[in-house]
Amino acid sequence: MSYYVYVIYNKQNDKIYIGQTVNLTTRLRQHNDSSFRKFTSRFSGGWILIYKEVFMNRSQAIVREKQLKSYQGRKFIKNKIVSFLKT
Repeated sequence: MSYYVYVIYNKQNDKIYIGQTVNLTTRLRQHNDSSFRKFTSRFSGGWILIYKEVFMNRSQAIVREKQLKSYQGRKFIKNKIVSFLKT
């Protein structure tokens, strides 16, 4: 089973969310239809996938998720957002 670490972005509110899951398609749909009653459901506008990584086990995915949530990881993600918005 593969695990995904993903970053989604809400352009309307300029917000990012970093998470991990086994089913990226379902999780993205949950974020957008507000059935995932957490951080992302508080903001209007759609969430779009801007970055993902695949891991062979959950422990590796959790480690990477924590790295992306760190200061250096957020700088990396902000650069991805800038690149994404230019396209």
